[in-house]
Amino acid sequence: MQPQSPHGFHPVFCTIVPPHVLDKLSQSDNPDLAGPSRRTLESDAARRTRRQMATVVTVPVTPATDGEASDKPDRTLYDCRHRTRLPGTKVRAEGQEPTQDASVNRAYAGLGATFELLLKAYGRRSIDGNGLPLIGSVHYDEKYNNAFFDGEQMVFGDGDGEIFLDFTVAIDVIGHELTHGLTQYTANLSYYGQSGALNESMSDVFGSLVKQYTLGQTADQADWLIGAGLLAPRVQGVALRSMKAPGTAYDDDVLGKDPQPASMEDYVHTSEDNGGVHLNSGIPNRAFYLLATALGGNAWERAGQLWFDVLTGGQLAVDADFASFARLTVAAARSRFGEGDEAEAVLKAWSEVGVPTA
Repeated sequence: MQPQSPHGFHPVFCTIVPPHVLDKLSQSDNPDLAGPSRRTLESDAARRTRRQMATVVTVPVTPATDGEASDKPDRTLYDCRHRTRLPGTKVRAEGQEPTQDASVNRAYAGLGATFELLLKAYGRRSIDGNGLPLIGSVHYDEKYNNAFFDGEQMVFGDGDGEIFLDFTVAIDVIGHELTHGLTQYTANLSYYGQSGALNESMSDVFGSLVKQYTLGQTADQADWLIGAGLLAPRVQGVALRSMKAPGTAYDDDVLGKDPQPASMEDYVHTSEDNGGVHLNSGIPNRAFYLLATALGGNAWERAGQLWFDVLTGGQLAVDADFASFARLTVAAARSRFGEGDEAEAVLKAWSEVGVPTA
């Protein structure tokens, strides 16, 4: 059982790079590739175990209480200086000028972009709805091949420079990880099986929407890639995942081939990675892409609004499967837009990926 936070939520340890990717890298014959990924796997496993086994004893960050202040982000950035003690040394607070460290500045901007999307598109003040301060730590550990949200803050590694680059370079990664916090404070989806894959998919959806909103892209203009820019030049691939075409993000002699399924026909049954949460998330990811592109325009407006409605509406069970989530999106479309193009597009998107809505 996951530990319960003082808020009554169950924080989980969520990383952007799935364990199966790091496991594949750790088996490389090249020690420059295997070493950093093996150490990252071990570090992640230890932190994940602590998160699952230990009672949360840290005092949660106090949300902003001033109504005016809660309409503005409250960001604090720290530098771990290649150590693992969190949060590290404070290097930039809200409103301060950019530093000489590009990682700090990118993380600061990404936290702000996520806050802005939630506020401007959905009227939500930070991930908890009450102006929760956003904390980020950069330069975590040595050649750490991941970024994560631990229930309380964001943490970014620098990558090994061989396979992964600095994890602050992809704004959708920042949006992805912070959305785990949004989920934690709302539907609180359990991190296993289909509910865990929905948890991951929610983060990919809103991570992509943060990027699209920041760039001013329509659904047709977006690349629908998660983590574009993270892979080093030597890697044969474009990103960690593709929402448009799950299973095509990379095909590399070291990383292997992207194993994500795009429909229920290829659903992966496994006990690894909490029941394949990073694999099977490709199915609801593609459903969202199909919906957003069918509706056209800005994906955060109609398609994103429906997903947000379901995530925050109070009817999504913590152990929800794909079908129950799909039915709620259909109901949300009818509730918000009536029996129009939106509801029809939602039904068609889920049908195309093989998830029943009846």
